[in-house]
Amino acid sequence: MQFSTHNTTSFHQIKTAALAVGIYSNGILTPAADVIDRSSGGALREIIKSEFSGKLGETMTLRSLKDVKASRVVMIGLGQQETFSTLSLFKAQTAFVKRCQAMNLTDASSTLCLETTSDTSTSQERARISARAVTQCLYHYDATLSTKSNKDKIKLKQFEIIAPRADEKSTLLGLKEGQAIGNGMLAAQELGNLPANICTPTHLANEAKLLAREFKTIKTTVLERKQVEALKMGSFLSVSRGSDEPLRFIVLHFTGTGYKPQSPVQAKGESSNATKSTSKPLQKTLKANANRANGPIVLVGKGITFDSGGISIKPAATMDEMKYDMCGAASVLGSFRALAELDLPIEVVGLIPACENMPSGRANKPGDVVTSMSGLTIEILNTDAEGRLVLCDALTYAERFKPSAVIDIATLTGACVVALGGVNSGLFSTNDTLAHQLLDAGKQSQDPTWRMPLDEPYHEQLKSNFADLANIGGPPAGAVTAACFLSRFAKAYPWAHLDIAGVAWRGGKDKGSTGRPVPLLMQYLINKVQD
Repeated sequence: MQFSTHNTTSFHQIKTAALAVGIYSNGILTPAADVIDRSSGGALREIIKSEFSGKLGETMTLRSLKDVKASRVVMIGLGQQETFSTLSLFKAQTAFVKRCQAMNLTDASSTLCLETTSDTSTSQERARISARAVTQCLYHYDATLSTKSNKDKIKLKQFEIIAPRADEKSTLLGLKEGQAIGNGMLAAQELGNLPANICTPTHLANEAKLLAREFKTIKTTVLERKQVEALKMGSFLSVSRGSDEPLRFIVLHFTGTGYKPQSPVQAKGESSNATKSTSKPLQKTLKANANRANGPIVLVGKGITFDSGGISIKPAATMDEMKYDMCGAASVLGSFRALAELDLPIEVVGLIPACENMPSGRANKPGDVVTSMSGLTIEILNTDAEGRLVLCDALTYAERFKPSAVIDIATLTGACVVALGGVNSGLFSTNDTLAHQLLDAGKQSQDPTWRMPLDEPYHEQLKSNFADLANIGGPPAGAVTAACFLSRFAKAYPWAHLDIAGVAWRGGKDKGSTGRPVPLLMQYLINKVQD
């Protein structure tokens, strides 16, 4: 997909296969639509009288209008003018692209970014959300189809955003950002949708290595069982033992061209036996980070490539969807692709503990006690609460980078789905500044999150008679106690946890990965660069 800008106000002179113009509810025309209407002798207003309401996302195509050079003018409903927001723009642009897809068009132009939004977005922000909307529509899964079909694949190759002349530079930047974020989402969607017999921990590790080959700004190291054992990640190891698939602990390190990084550290037991990508391995010392004033941001993604529940096995119905239990890992890999495409001047580390959670004679049993990398012992009361068991060791590992912030992303609890549904990710944080930054980024990116409590009384539910803490706290406030568990391993830095169990994929007839929360994470990182 190629994006470009056009800064003319002579909308009727634009040559394109399809030109999108907005119509608000109650027949209110945008300035661009008004120009087209007057040039065509009132064709738009005639349609509005009886056939077009302006409801958000409504479309109607007019062909070969008099004195209009566009082959087609696509009327797009924008909803109420006073409530037209960035989200409305996203939905309107998506509706336009889908209409273009249905007509098998190769190029299109849109005037929708010209409209002022109720949330006072900039031209850069409007271009960013528009490019993301277009790019998301490109996705089509066919990896495991016996005959790869082009049906429903978008044929659109060129998409033009009409922008004011004064805003052309910022609009182009927004288009670049939106396309990179969209590409990151597509990468995350593909990984999420792949079946678990293909998307194994080894596959995730190979994808990380491919990123390092493609982008010089990314370095990747993959640790195998012996290196993880040397690090004493007893909690992570315990989850992996029930599966025949080998675990992988994936470390990615991004440093933008304009950033002067101080390199990450290497732990005892992490040395020359680590599986290396074609980029140089992460071979540094703790001393290199000792005096860091502003450390890297660390993203930790849960990488359970299939979650059967282990001995505490899940019901058979919809268990196939547990291939999506690695969507946290997918969002980290997707974010790293977007970071590299944009080459943001920032340092980011990605950590992915990847394994399967399966039942076998070697699997965790309810009542087992394991020792985490931090030294804390954990009583495993439910083997289906395995995500926190792999994440806790990764959070301890993150300390070596002296991070300025750590964000873990996980399809962690069904309780979060009950609490927030498929709209908001659950946000838990021990740091108000970090929490507010993520909340703001969620609003900007239309990838919203909702802050949940971490009050001390919830920690009481994790008490155990046989270990330092239990891995579950019982049915009440399940998402909260899961986050409380993780917080015990994240005291050395500002930390936030995103429970994406409700937003990472959709079920039913529209089953598939969503690519969330790549937009949220990328908006947060873009904002950090701009601070």
